[in-house]
Amino acid sequence: MDGKLLARIGAIVFVAIAITATAIEMTRKEEDVPAQAPTRLIQPDRDPLREGQRRCQQLGTKAADDAECLRVWAETRDRFLGRTSAPAAPEGR
Repeated sequence: MDGKLLARIGAIVFVAIAITATAIEMTRKEEDVPAQAPTRLIQPDRDPLREGQRRCQQLGTKAADDAECLRVWAETRDRFLGRTSAPAAPEGR
């Protein structure tokens, strides 16, 4: 029986602490923080990679056989992964 009593007391103490923390947070005055203007991303007027992606998208399944689309996809993957250049392809033996 003592274990159940300790568990109940522990639960009551936990709930009391949670209610107290919530009350303190709700009564806290928010400091006036100067609003910052949203950061604007600088995007180039013309992105050749984006244009290549659109062209390949319009080709549909034919893009899988298009060398330029394969290059565009490789460059897109490298940009996404943060690579500066594609690794050299292993030579066949």
